[in-house]
Amino acid sequence: MAMANASPGTGRRTIIRQRRTIAVLLLALLVSACATSPTGRQQLQLFPDSQIRSMGLEAYAQMREDGSVIRSGPQVDHVQCVTDAIVPYIPAGYADNGWEVSVFESDQVNAFALPGGKMGVYTGLLDVAETDDQLAAVVAHEIAHVMAEHANERMSTEFATVLGLGALQIAAGDDPERQRTLAALGVGAQVGIILPFSRTHESEADEIGLELMATAGFDPRESVKLWENMSRAGGSEPPEFLSTHPSRSTRIEDLQAGMPRALYLYEQARAAGRTPECPRPAEADD
Repeated sequence: MAMANASPGTGRRTIIRQRRTIAVLLLALLVSACATSPTGRQQLQLFPDSQIRSMGLEAYAQMREDGSVIRSGPQVDHVQCVTDAIVPYIPAGYADNGWEVSVFESDQVNAFALPGGKMGVYTGLLDVAETDDQLAAVVAHEIAHVMAEHANERMSTEFATVLGLGALQIAAGDDPERQRTLAALGVGAQVGIILPFSRTHESEADEIGLELMATAGFDPRESVKLWENMSRAGGSEPPEFLSTHPSRSTRIEDLQAGMPRALYLYEQARAAGRTPECPRPAEADD
């Protein structure tokens, strides 16, 4: 004899149980992965530090092998001089990253940092950073990204977002209306979660980097001039809420807000005899 179909009420109870189970699993995942950044901000870090470092080192090695890295010369000496002046003042808990910087031949006005303490500066940036203090603002900013483990947090946030949306999709079944809602939620997750976290990372790296460059004896006021140069060199930019970076005006305002503390550290550094001098290569001024 054929068995009767389950009642609609049974199906709804099953979906409710599925959603509760998913919610409990996601909550347990998020709670177990809580960490704290150097500024005291709560972070999500799902991946082992060893795995993140390994990925960073591998990516750096591949980038150096692509043929665009400059092995020696005035530009390399300039970037290395600034980096060498900052690294000794990285807080002890972050000093064992094997800090290394490479210069890449490219018109990009950019720099990057990878887990494991590996950094890259593009020659296009050297045309915009008009002083060693301005270059120090960039290098310190990139070091700050590694100190704050932003790569782990970014990957963890994206993973948790995708995992959560996928779990909700399973719970929604084949209902077309629910699927359309989830598609919209995917856009909302990108704009409302992932992008703001990226902007948070940039702002936090600015805050940490500003104090780090000042502690090393570089003038933190030059960080504002750097971004003024960036504004003149760059074209139009997307609305801040759709960008992975704060707007240039927001960035300058935030830097100015942190300037009193940075200037105090700078004055202390100068009083202690920290007066780094890394003049730009002569060709950069032509």
